[in-house]
Order: sequence, then structure tokens, then C-alpha cells
Amino acid sequence: MKKIIYFILSGLLTCCSIAGSGQVIQNKKIDLSGNWAFAIDSLDIGVKDKWFNNKLPETIHLPGSMTTNGKGNDVTAHTLWTGGVWNAQWYKDSSYVKYRQPGNIKVSFWLQPVKHYVGAAWYQKEVVIPREWSGQHIELFLERCHWETTLWIDGKGTRMQNALGAPHIYQLDSLLKPGTHTITIRIDNRIKDIDPGADAHSVSDNTQTNWNGIIGEMTLSARPAVYLASVQLFPDVDKKLVVVKVKINSLYGNTGLLKLAFSVQENNGTMNLPTLQKTVAAGKDSTIVSFTYPMGIHPLLWDEFNPNLYRMEVTLKGESGTDSREVTFGMRKFIAKGRQFTINDRPVFLRGTLECAIFPKTGFPPTDKAAWARIFGVCRSYGLNHMRFHSWCPPEAAFEAADEAGFYLSIECSAWATVGDGKPIDKFIYAESNRIVNAFGNHPSFCMMPYGNEPGGKHHLEYLTGFVKYWKQKDSRRLYTTASGWPVVPESDYNSTPDPRIQAWGAGIKSIINAEAPSTNYDWSSIINKWPQPTVSHEIGQWCVYPDFKEIKKYDGVLKPKNFEIFYDRLKEHNLTSLADSFLMASGKLQVLCYKTDIEAALRTPGFGGFQLLDLHDFPGQGTALVGILDPFWDDKGYVTAKEYSRFCNATVPLARMAKLIYQNNENLEASVEIAHYGNAPLKSITPTWQLQNNKGKVLYKGQFKTTDIPIGNGFKLGQISQSLSAINQPEKLVLQVEASGHINSWDIFVYPSHNPEPDKQIYVTQQLDKKALTTLNNGGKVLLTLKKGAIKETMGGSVAVGFSSIFWNTSWTNNQPPHTLGILCNPKHPALAEFPTDYYSNWEWQDGMSHSNAIRLDSLSSDIKPIVRIIDDWFTARPLGLIFECKVGNGSLMVSGIDLLTDQEKRPEAKQLLYSLETYMGTPGYKPTVSVKTEKLKALFN
Repeated sequence: MKKIIYFILSGLLTCCSIAGSGQVIQNKKIDLSGNWAFAIDSLDIGVKDKWFNNKLPETIHLPGSMTTNGKGNDVTAHTLWTGGVWNAQWYKDSSYVKYRQPGNIKVSFWLQPVKHYVGAAWYQKEVVIPREWSGQHIELFLERCHWETTLWIDGKGTRMQNALGAPHIYQLDSLLKPGTHTITIRIDNRIKDIDPGADAHSVSDNTQTNWNGIIGEMTLSARPAVYLASVQLFPDVDKKLVVVKVKINSLYGNTGLLKLAFSVQENNGTMNLPTLQKTVAAGKDSTIVSFTYPMGIHPLLWDEFNPNLYRMEVTLKGESGTDSREVTFGMRKFIAKGRQFTINDRPVFLRGTLECAIFPKTGFPPTDKAAWARIFGVCRSYGLNHMRFHSWCPPEAAFEAADEAGFYLSIECSAWATVGDGKPIDKFIYAESNRIVNAFGNHPSFCMMPYGNEPGGKHHLEYLTGFVKYWKQKDSRRLYTTASGWPVVPESDYNSTPDPRIQAWGAGIKSIINAEAPSTNYDWSSIINKWPQPTVSHEIGQWCVYPDFKEIKKYDGVLKPKNFEIFYDRLKEHNLTSLADSFLMASGKLQVLCYKTDIEAALRTPGFGGFQLLDLHDFPGQGTALVGILDPFWDDKGYVTAKEYSRFCNATVPLARMAKLIYQNNENLEASVEIAHYGNAPLKSITPTWQLQNNKGKVLYKGQFKTTDIPIGNGFKLGQISQSLSAINQPEKLVLQVEASGHINSWDIFVYPSHNPEPDKQIYVTQQLDKKALTTLNNGGKVLLTLKKGAIKETMGGSVAVGFSSIFWNTSWTNNQPPHTLGILCNPKHPALAEFPTDYYSNWEWQDGMSHSNAIRLDSLSSDIKPIVRIIDDWFTARPLGLIFECKVGNGSLMVSGIDLLTDQEKRPEAKQLLYSLETYMGTPGYKPTVSVKTEKLKALFN
């Protein structure tokens, strides 16, 4: 009886725990999470001094990083960052001196970690291997290490591993026998001979930080001596089968006959397919076995609308025991067909955003599925179906969540590098891509793979062409291209290029949105028609918004928004903190308009492959790029909802091509209405409608188009609108709305009278502060000064490059690329704007004005001036900039317009109307400026 009790207890301990060791064993796995011994090796002497033979002095908790454990160095002005600091202004500019002082270090170019360390660090743990593991294959699995690991077991070393985007897996059959052992791991996060690029998001300080540690699953596991090393599944939708490629490893010689069993179950457990078997013989080391598994007459297919998943269990039985692996997969065919992508033979349009490893609370990515399910859920609510992982590969949980959400993923091989020059990075990319595909290649969401981002190097074209050829021949489960950004080569399955977007890098205020009159009648056909394969537009958008300082309190983890603290100080210096929320909301509305313009141009382009936004959420690095309508935590900022955004960014979007958005009432509104529909199926018997309503919601005109079936694709014509505007007698903002099968989209247009009453002749309108203007003011008269572009001295605001769009990326990281402004802020009820309908933010009616304007530094005149229309300055400078303001000069009253309202006025109805509105206001009793400005200060403004 005592023996029976002993064996029962022994078995329980093997299954659940080993007494006194502090470790838990379940299903032949030992969980290694918890406390580890630790030591920092800043002098890099640990290997020479054989630290693997010594007990390490400190303690650290894993999974985690040195930073999450409070280990490392304080940030100083001399911290050697991994990321490239492209703009050294923080180190040199006198305005940052106080932020470079000990005790007050605040960097402006990315989020600041509470601790920083780059170098070697050592981690150590004692484990007990149970006797039942004798003769078994023993494996150490470390889900995500950063970066390079070297392992010692009881002082015996193993080969270094350096995967950035895949687990580090060590085979320890000969090193771990039953009994107590010491595992020592040296982790080195320095960039050494292998250089993935200082700004690659796999390693950079810009986003996830260059952390040192281990996250995710950390286990030791035992398998039979003959075991399943890998299972790769190759679904064939057309043939309704799955080709299974099984790799069998053996620790010994002759294995005898082995039985393989294959069973498939629908992921929700509602349907089981037959179990099929195969008898095989495996030799020493490894054997590859192929098997074809039929999926039945009507297999369920996987796509964004129907993310049907299956689970295949592969079981191996032999003399040494039974081993099994379970693999989730989907039946899908994602291919390039002409210039378009198709999913299971249906056209698909990629509506994507980037994920750049932005996780401020931890400084590294989550490894739990729930976190990723939330991210994909948020993206879906904003109309997206695609995510590009910029120069990094996420953990397994992201693929699992994307599989279940029906998201199409583009995965990159951990690099933003110079390639093709024969340096170690060239071999690393091939090794890394193989590791990524081996680890995650079965996931149906894994649809695309470039090498990485924006390559450099004299021979990058040849190298990346070879990369594409290699993978196209090796694995047909996804599509391949050279890189995100460039180069375009015939061998790629698809192109990734920045050419099809409304703002090119370096275009400044010469871009479509800044230099051309507002319209919606252009697309990218002339660009993409040069190539036979699909084209995805690279990093469209990059439209900035003002910082949301309420966001600061969210940063309760390892990364702190010291950059936001600097920007808030800038506002304080100019007494503008009371306007912070208004700047956010007004610039946010302009940002949304810019994104709408970008996205609709892509959707209008016949046969286009799709777009990748940079970004749906903020990018906190590279100078601080506030390009998201969401913050780094994937939360909205209050100026646009998911429902509003998804009206113009979705699987089905009505579109209108209009040659102009600004009209006079002696014209007709002309619009060619079409639709982009990439839904689950064609739409049958749809009767689209349109209406034109005023700003109060009153419908002025409406109509419907003929009933029709809408196929899958874009460029499908719904009908033509030709509506006279002659009944619009007052200046109006109107909204054109189109609805088709419940899908609604709308556009703001502006209508002005072709003729206005004569203004007050007592007002002297001039483009310069001439003698007559000064005499009029001295005599108590009224002057409207409307300045030609370039009239203001650089120090008085003339150096501010004003544009209609918001800032592109940011000014710090783009060599001060224009525009430097984030639109306007005004009180739309101000009587000066009574005849010029406007909201408090920039809309299309301001495009002409902003392209003909000067920014005027109000603090050069008087700190008491409250402008009628304010320009929102770059957050790095936060200067008080006026566009339109009034003041007293001498005995008279002066209205200053930084917009030239006279030049080519007959071609500029907005300018004509705004001038009329200002003159009308100046003729009323309410026009009584109260802030006095001395003539000398006024004169000092001008060149």
C-alpha cells in the first residue's frame, strides 16, 4: 500500500510541480517565468570571467525587460541611443538647455524610458529535470528575446541565437539529464556586425525601445525521442485540399515504422473531418513527409468577412512514444490577378495601417491574444482590413488575433537597412525570413512579406530581386515584394511605392492638396498603369495634429512623454495654454479632411491594390510624429468617431468626382457619382440617392439614380448630378450626401453669390501700409490692409511656411519641411465672418486663403490682440500667429488680413467673399477695435 501511495504522489509531482524547486510542470512543460538571478555586464567581461559558472548577485522578474524591472542607467544628455537622432537640435539649441540638465532631462524626439541600457546582461535560473524526461527530446522555448542570446547549461555553452522576429529555441537533449541544472543566458541588445538599421522598429528607440530581456512564453518541454519537429500546411482552395509537410526528428538511429494520423476540426468545434493515417519510416536526424488531406466538397473559406478557421492535429506514434502538434489554418487563396489582389477569386482592396511596435506602457509588444484582438477590433471599426508591420514581426498572439478577425497582414523581416553589399545583414535577412515563415507561416492572416522598409545600398535592387525570387519559388502561401517603399521590379508579386498619394516627401506646399484648387476628380491611374501587378501606396497620410496634453496621464509605464512636457512649456511661454484643447480639435478636423482626401483618391483609382496609412495612431518617435487620429494607446482623441471615419474608409464607399468644391451661385454643381464596393458579395437591386443640404440640415435638393446591381470592384458609375445653384442667394456651406445600400458618404462644398452689394466706400483697402493708409488712420478712418504673400519679415512670421494641409510627419525630422502650420482656429460666429460661412477649423473654403497668406507674429505687436482668425503653429515653436486681426492705430481702426484678398480676385471666389465679409463688418457699429498698436511696431512687420 505504501508503494502505491508513493507512485501516486510521484506522478502528481511530475504532472504539477517539483517540491522545493519552485517550478511547475504541466503536460511535460516546465514554466520558467518568475524570478531569475541577474547581473549587468556593462564592461562586457562576463564571458571572459566565466560568469556562467558563478551565481549572479541580483534578481529580476521574467517575462519582462530590464526597464520593466527598473534596471539600467538613468537617461542623461550623453545617453547613447540606438535610434538615429536625425535632427541634433535638442543637443545644440539654446531653447533646450534646461532640458539637458541633470534632474530635468527631457528629450523631444521620442518617448523617454525610465531606464536605459544597451549591452550585455546575464540571466540565471536553477531547474530540476524529472527522471521521466530521461531519453526524451528536451527543448528550451523563449518566445521573444531582445536581442542576441547565448546559453550555458551548468557552464557548458551552446550556439548563439539572434532572431528578432521569432522565438529562440534551444535543443538540449544532451545537456539536460534528470536532476538539478543551472541555466544561464547572456542577452546582448547591441547592434554589432549585423546591422538591421538604427531606426528599424525591431530595435529602435523610436517606438518599442531597444530593450534587454525575454517576454512571452518561457518553457522547457519534453517530447519523445522521435518527435514532430514542424508541421507546415499548404491549403489549395481550388483543389479543396491541404498539403501537409511534416518534419520528423529522431535522436537515435533506426526508428522502425511510425504511424502518422491527421485529423481536422472546424475551429468552433461544429464540424469534424475524418482522421486519416499514414505509415512512414524515419531515419536518424530528420525526415520530411508529405501528405495530402482532402477538405471535403465545400470547405469553409477564410477572408475578412468570413474568418473561418480549422484545426489540424497531427499525431506521431512510434516505439519511443506519442507526439502531437495542433495547427490552426484557414482555407484561403490570396493572389495577384492583374493589377488587383484577390481573396478566394474575389477582388480585395487593402485598407491598411502600420504597426511600428508602439507600446508605451511596456516598451515591448504584448504576447497575449486579447491585447491584439482589441487592436484589430479598433482598426476594423475605422474601416480597415489590413496591417503592415513596419520593419518588425509581431509575436504569435498577433497572428492568432488577426486570423480570428480576418485581417490581412504584411510582415517584415526586422530590418530597415542597407542591403546587398555583402555585409552580415544580407545573410541575416534570409535567416530571419525563414525563421518567421517557419514559426508563423501557417496563419492565414500572414498574406504578404517584403524584406523590410525603404532599403539603401548600391546593390539593393539586385539583392532584393533575388530575395523575391527565392521566396516565390519556396513558399506560395503569400505574396512577396522587394521592400516597403521601393524598388519596383517586375519580379515582385506587387509594388509598394509612395508615388500614389497626395503629399510626397519633400513636396511641401507644392503638393496637390496645397497647390491645387479643391477637387475630387483625380486618381492614380496614370501612375499604377505603368505596372502589370498590383500597387499598394506606401505610407499615405502622415498628417499631423496638435498634441493632446490630456494624454500625458496615460503614460504610467516605462515610457514617459517628456516630449509633450516640452511642447506644453512652449505654450506656457507664449501664454497659449488655454487654447491647447482648441488647437487639438481644430487641427484634428483638418487632419481628418486630409486623410479623407488621401483615402478617397485611392478608392477612386480603378484596379488599385490598396493603401497603407502612416498611421491610424500616433507615432511617438522620429521627432514626435503626431499623425494619428488615435493616440499611441489606440484611443480616439475626441474629434472624429469610428463611425464618421468609416464612412469614407470602408469596404463599400460612395464617391463623387467634382472638378471643384467652391462655387458661385451662377454655376451648376456637377458631380459624377460612383462607388467602390469590396464587400462580401455584389449588391443587388440598389437605388442610390443623393441630397444637398445646408448647414442647418435642411435638404435643398435631392434625387435618386436608377436601380442597379453593384459588382465587386471600384469605378462603378452610379449617375450624374447637375444641379443649378441659382436659388442660393446667401453664402452657404452645403453638404452633398450620397447613399447606396445604407452606405453614406458626404462632401462639404461652398457657394457664394456671384455679385455682392457695394461695400462701405469709407474703407480704404490697400496691400501696403502706404502714406494714404497712415493718413487715413491718423484722421480716424478705417483701413483694411490685405497683404501680399511674402510681405512679412522672417522674424515677424515671414519664416513660417503656411499651407492649407496640416504638417507632414513633423518639422523636426524633415529638415523643416513645409507647411509649418496646422490650419486655422476662429470663432465662426464672429461678425467679421458673418458673410463667410466657416466652422472653427480649416475646411476647403480656407484652401485658397492659406495658399496666399502670411503668418503674423502677434507678440511682435501686442500680447493683448485676440485675432479673428488664428493660425495654429507647429508645436515645437507654439508661436502666437495671426491671420486676420483688428486693432487701433492712431485715431483710426485697422483690419489686417495676412491673406492677399485682391490679386486675381475674379479667379478666387473665396478671396472675394472673405473681403466682402470683412468690409461689411467694418461698416457696422460693432467694428470698434480696442487694442492699440503703435505705428512703429506695425511698420516693423514688413519687408
